[in-house]
Amino acid sequence: MPDDTYTHGHHASVLRSHTWRTAENSAVYLLPHLRAGMDVLDVGCGPGTITADLGRVVAPGAVLGVDRSDDVLAQAVQAAAGAGNVTFAVGDVYALDADDGTYDVVHAHQVLQHLSDPVAALREMRRVCRPGGLVAVRDSDYGAFTWAPADPVLDRWLDVYRSVARSNDAEPDAGRHLKGWALAAGFSDVQASASVWCFSDEEDRAWWGGLWADRIRESDLARQAVDRSFATTADLEAFAAAFHRWAAAPAGWFTVLHGEVLARP
Repeated sequence: MPDDTYTHGHHASVLRSHTWRTAENSAVYLLPHLRAGMDVLDVGCGPGTITADLGRVVAPGAVLGVDRSDDVLAQAVQAAAGAGNVTFAVGDVYALDADDGTYDVVHAHQVLQHLSDPVAALREMRRVCRPGGLVAVRDSDYGAFTWAPADPVLDRWLDVYRSVARSNDAEPDAGRHLKGWALAAGFSDVQASASVWCFSDEEDRAWWGGLWADRIRESDLARQAVDRSFATTADLEAFAAAFHRWAAAPAGWFTVLHGEVLARP
């Protein structure tokens, strides 16, 4: 099995973004297909905020969230406190601890972009999905990020991020590839769509710009960028300053494009 590197790591600046995510802002393409009583597997669940929401939608169906990191799962348990139908476990998307056809829905948000073999992961997700069930994946597409005002320093930030991700044998522009990966994994019924996060008002700009300013200086991404000579520490400080400039601009606007796929075995 591949020993993949998670480009971002679990620095506090990364988890600020992850814990903001809900089913409503990150899995709305899936929600109309969920029903009470369904059993759901949430792969790469992170701190569990989406997982907990899925549990509320399908209750009394059982929801299991799996992630590679013990530390982040401790936070997930807190996020789902009181939800008796939601549990968590350490797990590997390439070798899920489940029999064939165990789950009605297998979900992964922002996971495939970090994998060296996303097609193998989708095959494994397909294996544990019941006949007639649904595999739902959503990933951002960094190459399609757009923002205003224009800033060449942010252009350079994006180039550095994509270089670091690809040095980990990952695909930062995963959103545009999801449909092709699903077909390569053996799915014949694949519905593809897209949606965006948009950060524009003053509060959203401060939050998004601030977390990226911290992430580009302090997370595993920052360490990898410097260690692999994609950027200097001075570059990282310049990227952080550019995010703060963007956040302070009244005309500031930033969109994050996501590809989405609903696939049936």
